[in-house]
Amino acid sequence: MAAKVGRWAGFLLAYWRINLLAVLEYRASFLSQVVGMFINDGIWLAFWALFFAKVKLVRGWDSEDIITLWAVVTFGFGLACALAGNSLRLAGLIMRGQMDYYLALPKDPLVHVLVSDVNLFGLGDALFGPLVYLLLTPVTWQRTGLFLLAGLCGAVVFTSVNVLAGSLAFWLGSAETLARQIFEGMVTFSTYPDAIFSGAVKVAIYTILPAAIVGPVPARLLRRFDPHLLALELGFTALSAAVATVVFRLGLRHYESGNLLVMRGS
Repeated sequence: MAAKVGRWAGFLLAYWRINLLAVLEYRASFLSQVVGMFINDGIWLAFWALFFAKVKLVRGWDSEDIITLWAVVTFGFGLACALAGNSLRLAGLIMRGQMDYYLALPKDPLVHVLVSDVNLFGLGDALFGPLVYLLLTPVTWQRTGLFLLAGLCGAVVFTSVNVLAGSLAFWLGSAETLARQIFEGMVTFSTYPDAIFSGAVKVAIYTILPAAIVGPVPARLLRRFDPHLLALELGFTALSAAVATVVFRLGLRHYESGNLLVMRGS
């Protein structure tokens, strides 16, 4: 078991190293993307700062809570894009039949396709989140550990939702637009306090579109530790990864049988 884990770790680290070296080949582009994301995220934080200069609380959330929320979300989102960059392009790869390459390789095709590319925007967010956390929120060892854990969980949930959305292409064919809308919905809802939502929308952001798991829940954990919230965070993260894997593999069977039909027809 330890040897297998070691092989997987070596495989992932080698891929991420190659991706990073490829990005650094174009340093000007890399730096401009990172700076661009810093500016974009900074503008949103400035907006919230101006908002809370007039309104001290929003249903129990203050400016420090919002800063923490943004730090966690950008960190988790950035890790997902940087470490599993192809999750955002999965629907297109399936639709165009480009999964064939990954099916011919010895490693698990889902893991292989996810880590085989990097999203430059994600690198900027992966740096912005921790920087905001360190500079603008109270820092303790416990909070730092929870922040890192929340970022990893957020990355897994973001990636899992992207895989589920992208896997729709196995059955729908052209699903790139739908997958993009689902992804953008996740990002948008995760950056707002869950307290402002109610009814069906609040249920949705904890289930169908689990934006609350990558934003509000970790922010609440960092404000005041709650073992029940931590259990929710870890449990939903594991569940989302498992469901995404199962759905992708079911779709892959459909994809394979479709290819066989095309080959026979030709």
